[in-house]
Amino acid sequence: MRMLKLKLKLPLCAAALSIALAPAAIAQGAKASSPVEFARDVAQLKPGEWVWAPEVAPAGPILVYVDLSAQRATVYRNGVRIAVSTVSSGKAGHETPTGVFTVLQKDAKHRSSKYNNAPMPFTQRLTWDGIALHAGGLPGYPESHGCVHLPYDFAKALFAETSLGVTVVVEGNAADHIDTTEASLLSPLDAKGKPLADQPLSDSQQYRWQPERSPAGPLTIIVSKSDQRIVVLRGGVEIGRSAAHIDDNDPGSHVITLTHGPDGADYWVYVGLPGHSEDAGRTLDEATRNRVRMPRAFYEAVKAELVPGATILVTQSRVGASPGKRITIMDAVNPAP
Repeated sequence: MRMLKLKLKLPLCAAALSIALAPAAIAQGAKASSPVEFARDVAQLKPGEWVWAPEVAPAGPILVYVDLSAQRATVYRNGVRIAVSTVSSGKAGHETPTGVFTVLQKDAKHRSSKYNNAPMPFTQRLTWDGIALHAGGLPGYPESHGCVHLPYDFAKALFAETSLGVTVVVEGNAADHIDTTEASLLSPLDAKGKPLADQPLSDSQQYRWQPERSPAGPLTIIVSKSDQRIVVLRGGVEIGRSAAHIDDNDPGSHVITLTHGPDGADYWVYVGLPGHSEDAGRTLDEATRNRVRMPRAFYEAVKAELVPGATILVTQSRVGASPGKRITIMDAVNPAP
């Protein structure tokens, strides 16, 4: 197994690398060819290292899960883990926002407009105000201005596998090393940085459904156990919200993705998030479905919009506005090249 050691001492830079570096100089990692080897390698990752095993699941929709608590990014395809990398997220005062994002723009040779034209190789933009996945410094702790830094070769490989609209889930708290936060996953700001008005359900409303607000794009369903609410987003725009009864005391988060099986049928399959590796590949059963209740009309409306690649995030995090925090969930714009 080949491993390149990083010998350069990089100046700590937040949004991007401060100098242009040759790919080989910042490339390191390991490639695994079997799930057993994969699991062993992931457990041994040091800052700047990564594992890439796309052949474990060669086809299907991709989801990227960034765990700020562990400073890890995990890539899933068709619900199966195919890659894991160490990351460096935002430092104190510039924390990486939590939420559910889509890749809005890709630029392999992007340079920062904010930080002295610094190179940000293999940028995958998550928000129009500057948050992205890209190759950058990996000192072993959070040290960016909000972006998620990845090893160069990992960023390059991920860039080649993703397309616009791929879902990126960011959860956790880098400072306190907790998996979920009380902060809302919904943005108090729109794509231009202007405050968004909170739109809770009124006392007389059981649900709201406005699919015309975003006719196309990836579908994400957030099930908030804290708020007892379900929020549906498409292409980054909230198109539905419902009151719900969610009978689940598990404090952790779970991600479930709709996959197209070899038998031609569609299945909801759990993604094995860090701390819930036993979930990996498990299908959503009837008993679990029955623990979430919502108005029938809302359920039928959402069901009619489902396509493979749709994602459910079950979380303790809230889905109300948080005016005091700089939190973002998918900018309210459609992906554009």
